[in-house]
Amino acid sequence: MADPNRKGCVENAIQHTQGTALAGRRFETLEAQNEFLRHWEENWASKRIHGSTRRQVEAMFQEEKPHLRPLPVAPFRIFTEVVRTVCDDTTVRVDNSYYAARPAPIGSQVVVRIYTTTIEIRDRHTRALLRVHSRMAHPGSVVLPTSERPFNPSRQTAVLLASAERIGPQTRALCQQVFDTEGRPGQRAMWGIVGLGRKYPARLVEQACAHAIDNRIYRYKHVRATVERLFEQAIEQVGVTPQPASPLTQDHPLIRTPAEYGDLFSRAVRRDADDNGRQAEAHDDHATAIRARVACATPANSGATSAPAAPSHLKLET
Repeated sequence: MADPNRKGCVENAIQHTQGTALAGRRFETLEAQNEFLRHWEENWASKRIHGSTRRQVEAMFQEEKPHLRPLPVAPFRIFTEVVRTVCDDTTVRVDNSYYAARPAPIGSQVVVRIYTTTIEIRDRHTRALLRVHSRMAHPGSVVLPTSERPFNPSRQTAVLLASAERIGPQTRALCQQVFDTEGRPGQRAMWGIVGLGRKYPARLVEQACAHAIDNRIYRYKHVRATVERLFEQAIEQVGVTPQPASPLTQDHPLIRTPAEYGDLFSRAVRRDADDNGRQAEAHDDHATAIRARVACATPANSGATSAPAAPSHLKLET
């Protein structure tokens, strides 16, 4: 039988052993269980008559034995297969670590097989093996030889340097130094440094970048720790010496006396009352004029009938 999955009556050894030999039994050690199973196999399981084939199990095994190949020396390797896109720095990201993917081109998709201790990068279409790396346990690790690091600036590099320039000259200088030292893989640190400007004041980021340049520590974690420390110090200074609240001033040459404000208020009230009176008078006059025009347009009721209107057309008789 070429396909073991179709040999259900023969490949049921595990379920048969668990349900027959081990059911209801307890063993103190694994060695004791194996010794029991060895005795059970030799004296009962191999000598029994198989229910479906009606033949002895040992006899069928002896027929198949010449065709069986030896088990592999290494155990079967279990892996997880994922698809990844090659980044701008020729690496692929797996579990927060980065691994070299050349000769796969930038922007292409590759198949990554994740084993317990290794990483395999394969071509997505042909499944050809491209690279093999040891799996990194520390997040943020970059497995990329120096000879494979691209140092030519990309569009992403220009965007990062422009963002750093908007924060300040020290930030721009530090990002440039990071790129000159690490190449495109250093752009991840540049993203982090530029991102600090959105969370903290620019002057604190500038101080932290200047400190990193002076000490030649071109690491994002160092810059972030310095910015956080400076920010905490600034918060403490604000808490220790709070700005006193200025008291309200009642008397000042620019402030009028309450009597003057009262007089202004009274005059404003009188002015509003006069304006309302004039508007009411104007409304009454307008209403009177309208009633007069209506009366003039209506004919008087004198009992006389008006003359009929002249015909508009004359008829001549001959």
